[in-house]
This record gives sequence, C-alpha cells and structure tokens, in this order.
Amino acid sequence: MFEPVPNGGLLAYYQNRGSQDKANGGPGLKAFPPGFRMISGNPTLRSKKYADGLGTQAELAERAIAWACLRYTTSNPDYYGTGGFPHTDCEAGFQSRIHFPACWDGKNVDSTDHKSHVAFLSILDNGSCPPTHPVGLMKLFYEITWDIHNFAGRWKESDGWPFVYATGDPTGYSLHADFQNGWDVTVLQEAIDECNNPNDQTINGVVDACKRFTVIPAATAKTCQLSAVVNEPVSGSLSKLPGCNPIQTGPGDATLYTDQNCPK
Repeated sequence: MFEPVPNGGLLAYYQNRGSQDKANGGPGLKAFPPGFRMISGNPTLRSKKYADGLGTQAELAERAIAWACLRYTTSNPDYYGTGGFPHTDCEAGFQSRIHFPACWDGKNVDSTDHKSHVAFLSILDNGSCPPTHPVGLMKLFYEITWDIHNFAGRWKESDGWPFVYATGDPTGYSLHADFQNGWDVTVLQEAIDECNNPNDQTINGVVDACKRFTVIPAATAKTCQLSAVVNEPVSGSLSKLPGCNPIQTGPGDATLYTDQNCPK
C-alpha cells in the first residue's frame, strides 16, 4: 500500500544569477517571454549517467536535480546529494531541490523536448551562458520539504529507503519540474530591473519591498483552489500510485505509460 508524505508546499525562488546580471557587470537579465515553457529533470531517469564536473549540458541537467537531508533538530549533521535518494531518516525533513536553466536561445518559447531552447549556466547556480543560448533569464529554483520523519517509527535503515516518487520511482532520480510563464512580462521585467536594489530590502529578497508587485495575503491565496482535473484518489491508503505509474527500479530508463497501455 502507498500513502502520501506530508510536505511544506513548493517554494519557488527567482534568483539573479550569471554573468548577464547587471550586478555581475552584464547587460541585465530578461523576463520570461509570453508563452515560454521549460522542464528541468527527467521522469524516466533511474540512475546516474555522467561523472560530476564534466560541465556539459547533460551533466549539468543531471546535477540540477538535488536534495538535502535536514537534521538540525538532532546532533546528526545535515547532508546533501544529487540525483538519488539518501538512506537515512531526515529528522528535520527531506528536501527535494530543482535548478532550472537560466539561458535562452532568444527565439523559441518552447521546443519538442521542452529543453532544447534553454541551457544551464556554466556552473549551474552561476556562471556564463553558452553562445548557443546567449540571453540570460532569471534563474528558477524549486524546493519542497517532505516530512519523512513522520514515518520514522515504521522503518529502519537496514530495511532500505521506503519512499517513492509518484512517478513510480524508488531511486529518486526522476524528480522533475515544469514552468509555464503566466507573468505580465512588463511587470516582471520592471521588477528584474528595479528590485534587486542594494539601497532597500529587495536586495534581501523581500518581495513586499518591490513596488512593482501587489502581494496577495497568504490567507487569501489559500482560498483559491482549482478543481481536480483527473478524478482519482490521491490521499489516504492507496493500492497503487496515482496515474499509471508502476514501480520501476532501473537502472535503465523507465517506460512512460498511458491509460491505454497501463500495466494491470
């Protein structure tokens, strides 16, 4: 049986990074254009394929999927990794982390694989853009903290890591995320240009200090709930994962299934 792991929600960071940023002597970062989309990560991945430090776009894409085992509530130290899951309880939470590409080809707002029109910065979290993708964008970084400690009394390390992603992945390599631009492009560009200011609190990431934004109170935002698009159970005790996602352990890439070819 499966059951959902409580989480603290998704944090989306908009980061000024790279040599194109004005703070680093560049011409300035650009807002995401209308209709822009991209994906970071690969839902079929089940193992590591590239040695760290190669600096190729494929290696950077693999290293863009990362995690932290937070343990600051105990005497155990935090520890970090990329790709696969850790192997111990994370007393203060298991944190999934996703870096997005921050370089754009300046032409295409999407591509067949939702990746080819963008590229990663040369050292992932900073650096320069490749000549093929010369336009610097704000760097997106997603973070989700899962309360796996809630299950600490139900497993021990010798049993093996008991958690899986809903992709049917017990390895951790399939973590991925999408971005579809819904910004008013003019407003976002003005915020990029004006709200990383060392003379006010925008330099410290205080969103309310940016005069280009009208920030909706969290209590109000939480009342805006979208109806479910797919009618299927996603909470409580489940006999199978949501969607058509059987467990696939790898190390080869997983198969993507649909309702038409879902294994019974």
